[in-house]
Amino acid sequence: MLLLPESLTAREARDTLRLLRVALEREGGERLLVDAMPLQRFDSSALAVLLECRRLAQAWGKRFELRHPPTALLRLARLYGVEQLITG
Repeated sequence: MLLLPESLTAREARDTLRLLRVALEREGGERLLVDAMPLQRFDSSALAVLLECRRLAQAWGKRFELRHPPTALLRLARLYGVEQLITG
């Protein structure tokens, strides 16, 4: 399972995505679990990171699954029309 950081804004997005890519390459199994429980500060960049993780997981034949997304993140995803993409 991959853990998101406490803060995921435009400032942290590039480094976070790089770290998640490395972790994803090491993840075994048929699904990629991403735990958003630590996430407290974020902007739309968090959605971009999650969508890229989903894309990478699918490219490697894995199912993407987001756990414990903050309510505000789900609202933001709904606003951008990508809620179904990050929640399943």
